[in-house]
Amino acid sequence: MSTSDEKQVGYVYSEEYVDLCCKMPRLEDRARLVHHLIQAYNLVDKMKVARPKPASIEEICAFHSSDFVNTLQACHNFDMEDEITSEMTEYGLGYDCPLFPDVFSYASFVTGGTITAARLLTSRCCSIAINWFGGWHHAKRDMASGFCYCNDVVLGVLHLKTVFDKILYIDLDLHHGDGVEDAFLMTDKVFTLSFHKYAPGFFPGTGSISTIGKGKGQYYTLNIPLKDGITDQKYTDLFHEVFTNVMQAFQPNAVVCQFGADGLVEDPMRSFNLTSLSLGKCLSDILSYNLPTLCLGGGGYNFTNTAKCWCYLTSIILEQKLDTQIPEHQFFDRYGPDFELFLSPSNRSDTNESSYVKEIREKTLG
Repeated sequence: MSTSDEKQVGYVYSEEYVDLCCKMPRLEDRARLVHHLIQAYNLVDKMKVARPKPASIEEICAFHSSDFVNTLQACHNFDMEDEITSEMTEYGLGYDCPLFPDVFSYASFVTGGTITAARLLTSRCCSIAINWFGGWHHAKRDMASGFCYCNDVVLGVLHLKTVFDKILYIDLDLHHGDGVEDAFLMTDKVFTLSFHKYAPGFFPGTGSISTIGKGKGQYYTLNIPLKDGITDQKYTDLFHEVFTNVMQAFQPNAVVCQFGADGLVEDPMRSFNLTSLSLGKCLSDILSYNLPTLCLGGGGYNFTNTAKCWCYLTSIILEQKLDTQIPEHQFFDRYGPDFELFLSPSNRSDTNESSYVKEIREKTLG
């Protein structure tokens, strides 16, 4: 794919945006690491940088209930010593969505970032748009969930639908994208495809292969439930087969992909045995169709590995070959002791037996 003016790549970034993302307690300075590594590889200058604006209340309420949004907004000046009320808990705020000063600014900026990226596509200004600090796919209409305060993914898709008739949403996070699936479960205009870990007690507990959509949306939801230890080769082979089949059947006008990095081998989730090469192959498959494409982040809790992964994906989008040695920059010391761009798989056992993968293929591909 060319990165000429016809194929310009948009990158959602501002210093204020990164600073707000770094206030989220569970993410610490991840956003800063991501941006600075992309910058250190001289990739930022090859993209159209788009400064995000915080999403308005009206924009957020295109999906979320006004009661939920008002409650989240009321938490804006929350102090760590303040008591979490029953109303906050009712809306999913306080436990796996911790409250902190500027929480509403953070949520509205992340949402605004994805809407900004979507606008780059609907305006035909860019053919690919990136918001690595978005991708928060668990939030429901009236509830925050799993580190996700507002569902920027859903709101980005809704904006794309103002121009593009059919949207394919692909979710490659370790966790099932339940919030996005719920939002579009009954439509035949958004196809949701999710590859994720599915196991008893594993959050969010959804994403069974038997969930296929409802009403007009029946057969427009496809879940690929995976077990611990899946490797690059097995993952990318399965992705290629399923994705190609979905593209032929659905024929979307635009694609949104969430590239959560929590399935990588050294992530604290300790589940899959993937390297960034697998996500890169999936991305190359997606880009080969030359459709307007929105790329989002998501999970990823080994922050340096997440930065390396998303930097590598950015290089694939831009068709730039990267030196495998991390370049010297402000956060260079965080990448020691090997300072290598790519991870190596571990000896973790792959519990996705051939018979299990064959069963998935038979159920999804016929």
